[in-house]
Formats: sequence, structure tokens, C-alpha cells
Amino acid sequence: MNSAPHPRTRVFGPRSGQDVRAVVLVMHGGRERSRAPVTRFQLAYLRMVPFAKDIAARGRGHGIAVWLLRNRYCGWNAPDLDPVRDARWALARVREEHGDVPVVLVGHSMGGRVALRVGGDRGVVAVVGLAPWCQEGEPVEQLAGRAVLIAHGDLDRMTDPRLSYRFALRAKAVTDRVARFEVVGERHAMLRRAAVWTRLVTGFALGVLETQPGDPAVTKAMGAPSPEGLRVLL
Repeated sequence: MNSAPHPRTRVFGPRSGQDVRAVVLVMHGGRERSRAPVTRFQLAYLRMVPFAKDIAARGRGHGIAVWLLRNRYCGWNAPDLDPVRDARWALARVREEHGDVPVVLVGHSMGGRVALRVGGDRGVVAVVGLAPWCQEGEPVEQLAGRAVLIAHGDLDRMTDPRLSYRFALRAKAVTDRVARFEVVGERHAMLRRAAVWTRLVTGFALGVLETQPGDPAVTKAMGAPSPEGLRVLL
């Protein structure tokens, strides 16, 4: 009899608790419904490896560890919200190993929805949603006091850029640090302009964690009144 799948993490960068001063938790995409277990060979998971590696490479010398989460199941699976449970499990593990270090969440597609949903968890200081799967009425109150970056390809047909824009508008009412970029000529898989996505995410994460100056484009977008700063072309 096969045992039930369980979430896993792959860690990039320093591992020792004494060497880690902050953590970036990276989360992959999935489907609306699926009880199929996530494997390390699935594209949704592999798509996030370059982000984890780039952040770790540039943040290692500053004590930044990157945890790449592999969910139990491929699906969101409402009302169980399996990936939300997995993310909260990973955040608890981070606290067990490193204490109350600041955490930045980075998620793509379904993982972006998860990141935004658990952004109110203890220790989370910033959230990145890449082509996030947003729905009408998605909660925003949990993001109060957090820095929020959303990026969406303008040609995305898997998740709706209009919905992430509406989400950003509502999030701006609970935190003044919201920026949203539209990546021109890009689709859901983030492959056409991969370097642009990676540079944006790494710069934001390390800027929030104060290991390097913040990205001027992000800083400008966050400082702009709503709705300016929420449809910045990249």
C-alpha cells in the first residue's frame, strides 16, 4: 500500500541556522483540481528552479537561504486548499530551523495565489505573485503591512491579467507598497523573456531584505498613487 504524498523542500544557499538571516520561499503552479502527486520532473516545479538558484547565488553571501517547495498534490483542490496547507507547513519548518527570520514568498500561477493567500503569516515581509491565478473576491486583508509585487505577461491566456490588476487595486487599499508590472510579449510560462522575470524577482527580494539597493522601477511604482504603478510595462 502506497503512503500518502507529503510536501518537500529543496534548500539553496546556507543551511546552518546561525548563517541564515532571511528565507525566500518559492512555490510552483498547478491545476484547479488534481490529486496527482507532484514530482520533481514536472514543468510547473522545474519552472521555479532558476528563480531559486538566482536568488540563492546573489543572496548567499548575505545569509539568504532559498527554500523551493514541492507540493503534495498538483491541484488547488477547494475546499481543502492543499497547496495553502503545504505552504503553511513550509513556513512552520522555516521557523523551526531559523527562528523568526524575515521571509519573502515567491509564487507562480497557482503558487502566486498561494503566496498572496498566506502572505499574512508570521515573519512574511513581502510577497511576489508571478502570473498569479487570481479570482474575484480573493482576500487582500492579510497583506496589510507587506510589500507586494505582481508581474503578469500581457499575452497570458492561462491566468487573467485583468484579474491580477483588480487584485492589485484592492491590495493597494491595505498596503501602500504594491507594484504591478505587465511583461510585454510574454505568456504564462515566462519563457520568452525569462531573464526579465528573474531579474525583477531577484532584485525585489534582495532589495526588500536590504542586501542591495531596491529596484528603482519597483520603488517608483510603489510610490505612485493608485492606479499608477499597477500597470507598468516591462
